[in-house]
Amino acid sequence: MSDPAAGEPAPLHLVVMGASAAGKTTVAREINTVLHWEFAEGDDFHPQANVDKMASGEPLVDEDRWPWLEALAEWIREQDAAGRSTIITCSALKRSYRDVLRGAGATTYFVHLTGDKELLQQRMSGRDDHFMPLELLDSQLATLEGLVPDEHGGTFDVAGTPEEIAADVLRELDLP
Repeated sequence: MSDPAAGEPAPLHLVVMGASAAGKTTVAREINTVLHWEFAEGDDFHPQANVDKMASGEPLVDEDRWPWLEALAEWIREQDAAGRSTIITCSALKRSYRDVLRGAGATTYFVHLTGDKELLQQRMSGRDDHFMPLELLDSQLATLEGLVPDEHGGTFDVAGTPEEIAADVLRELDLP
């Protein structure tokens, strides 16, 4: 466990966020090849009802997302209490959602992956193994609230390779 009084840094929690097909999981895993922190895929925390709803083409509403966000926050709290830094993927589309995650750990940094709609659509149409259908991209983009200056985080364009994006994130955070 880290001990700030002993000069050990508090855990850092990276939330790799953005709309579907922004590359959250790919970029997070690439970052973690360097950091080797505790890792969680946000989609794994969705209750089956949420997955079924999205798979049927119906967008989630706040009431669907709150229990999911609380489960993610609980995981972060547990890791934070154990002194472990984390990387988690989560769309975190609204500031209010990010507030739930931000409150779970001592220090949270949001890695907001952004890309133009056409690129995201192209990526979504090229994947067969995800429950999120292409028709939900518009609702995600309409819901998405970008980071504002008082939120600890950065915005990264997904036009580059996952390796380039991960390197940009690590450089921004001054991590190895």
